[in-house]
Amino acid sequence: MPESQAPILLDFPESFETQRLLIRAPLWGDGASMHEALVESQELLKPWMPFAQTLQSLEESEKFTREARLEFLKRIEMHLRIFDKVSGRFIGCTGLHNINWDIRNFEIGYWIRSSCAGKGYMTEAVNGVTDFAIRELAANRIEIRCSALNLKSAAVAERAGYTLDGILRRNRRAMNGELHDSKVYAKVRGTEF
Repeated sequence: MPESQAPILLDFPESFETQRLLIRAPLWGDGASMHEALVESQELLKPWMPFAQTLQSLEESEKFTREARLEFLKRIEMHLRIFDKVSGRFIGCTGLHNINWDIRNFEIGYWIRSSCAGKGYMTEAVNGVTDFAIRELAANRIEIRCSALNLKSAAVAERAGYTLDGILRRNRRAMNGELHDSKVYAKVRGTEF
């Protein structure tokens, strides 16, 4: 893929599979399954995710899904939905964010519904998104950032083979208002892939 091509002109698949998962761009109508997972998982997500501070309505979840679809098509943000390949059950969200197309830098974000946590799904999804970014988007750098207190999120990055680049001290405000450190993990072309 030409590095100077405008992002809106880039063609790449909207979905891909891993061993157990289907990972794809949001589609109209996905708001219902995402809303169900948010209702189930709000307490698990609340310490880390701004969107989990209040429970979204079904309509708000669908509105977010449709906006995420448009952002994906415009190549602004690349929200992705994670589904179990066999059952079709919605597992969670991931995606590529804070995109810098000029240097092909991407940040992976993720959350999982509480009933699916601890089964290796998110590590599998992160590995799939990483492979997708390398293969389809010619990534030069892929990052994962999380609160230093979010041990589960950091463990996903470490299991996926990301290197801890450093800790940004007191650079983020937690949901409780306190300042927290951030861990920055990365994989870089020529080093880790």
